[in-house]
Amino acid sequence: MASRDQNFYLLFIFIIISSLYVFPASATFSHKLESAINIRRVNRKGPYIGLVTVFETEEDGFLSTVNFRPDPFHPFLDLSGRRFLIGKIHGKKVVYVRCGIGMVNAAAATQQMIDVFDVKGIVHFGIAGNINNSMSIGDVSIPKQIMNAGLWDWLNPDKAKGDDVAYLDIGNYNVPKGEGNNMLGSLGYSYEELYSVNGHTNSPQKVFWINTNQEWLHLAADLERMELVQCVNSSLCLPEKPKLVVGLKAATANIFVDNAAYRIFLYNTFGVSSSDMESSSVAMTCVSNGCPIIVIRGLSDLAGAQKGDNVVQKFGSLAATNAAKAVLEFIKKLPQA
Repeated sequence: MASRDQNFYLLFIFIIISSLYVFPASATFSHKLESAINIRRVNRKGPYIGLVTVFETEEDGFLSTVNFRPDPFHPFLDLSGRRFLIGKIHGKKVVYVRCGIGMVNAAAATQQMIDVFDVKGIVHFGIAGNINNSMSIGDVSIPKQIMNAGLWDWLNPDKAKGDDVAYLDIGNYNVPKGEGNNMLGSLGYSYEELYSVNGHTNSPQKVFWINTNQEWLHLAADLERMELVQCVNSSLCLPEKPKLVVGLKAATANIFVDNAAYRIFLYNTFGVSSSDMESSSVAMTCVSNGCPIIVIRGLSDLAGAQKGDNVVQKFGSLAATNAAKAVLEFIKKLPQA
């Protein structure tokens, strides 16, 4: 396997050649050259812990909670429209990025971080919807397995079901009953195709669950005793102290789940306790590259449980803060590079 230095020089040569062909003597070539040089300088100080969150509320909760110390020479690098912050938290070297909402953004930012920076693993964090009635708003879940709940086969109602993992028969939710079959039929939950450095080239493995890193989960187990935030402010508090749970299951899809019937279906069928729009994408990208991954999500709402607006508007910041506190404690537990 080529060393990181060899990979860098190959990338460096590729950038120069491609820039000469596409953008001769342009400012773009100069910008790419400068980026490549800065990346090289940053990676000399590695390896780093990669940190990936999603949107502004989570970022605000994180940066206001942790004592982030920017690198004095290269505090950030801007790549493909994203800003990667470089620095230290509790003396540990980190690279942080806000990826943006959805599975494509999550996978793109994660792959870019792995390709560009010398990272020894990635901590993905943010907020999520609660699917499990035994969990509560403000709790933090660190799942052991994550599924893509949005990889569907939308079946022809006149055809027999195939080899999907599970089925959602939409006709079971006809309201009112007795109006005939619902021609929307059924959804079949399909497998991911995992291309991996540990597999055979161009021979993806069919998987349904993506496993997070067992060693990091073991480290995170001690966090179950940590104290989490209970109040958004002096007039808005949760009825019980939030808890942190390690080892549950999570679902991801490009769907914001705010429907009680669908929440119950996900829990009863797959045993998942949280739902978000990025985690399986980050995890699958990491597993594909042989990069350790842990996911830390604060629960902001019980999907479909409330009337009117989703309570994520009330408790999203608290859930983000609790996730950030858990990330901080996990970083403390990681050994120095």
